[in-house]
Amino acid sequence: MVQAWTPESAVAMGRRIQRLRQERGLSLSELARSAGIGKATLSGLEAGTRNPTLETLYAITGQLGIPLASLLTEATGEVRGAAVTARLLEVFEDTTATTELYWLTIRPGRVQHSPAHPAGVTEQLTVIAGAARVGPRGAERLVRAGEHISWAADVPHTYAAVHDQEVQASLLIRQPCDPAAGSRTAP
Repeated sequence: MVQAWTPESAVAMGRRIQRLRQERGLSLSELARSAGIGKATLSGLEAGTRNPTLETLYAITGQLGIPLASLLTEATGEVRGAAVTARLLEVFEDTTATTELYWLTIRPGRVQHSPAHPAGVTEQLTVIAGAARVGPRGAERLVRAGEHISWAADVPHTYAAVHDQEVQASLLIRQPCDPAAGSRTAP
């Protein structure tokens, strides 16, 4: 059963963001500006007093060059965006990449706009129920139940349910490792 965000999970994630930001020599203002989010939003996340949206977490992880799972491993619950709810199921790591497996629910009536991930990141979506229009912005494709799509996710991309039925899907996000840095997922 998925639990809601707890104060403890918000604090753990905030500490992780702050540590990763400081390891990269970025000030709070620099990361907020490069991620396109408010300084107060980032400060609240680092303090553990704000629950993040999926859009905010993708903006932060994109600028830090890390997989989303690097921030979610201690968090319980789901992360919601404008149209998508994502639940981290598993993280697979090897010497070449970190692969994250998510269960997605795409809600009808809205569009999820995801920013570009770092170079080399790919996404693979398998629709279990419903139909979705997904992929790179301007080149989205219709994917129905039982169908699969993959794309280079280093460009802005979108997710939208087709019709008024919720979409259930699995999403794999594969992010290549930096050989000099070793593993991409933070402990």
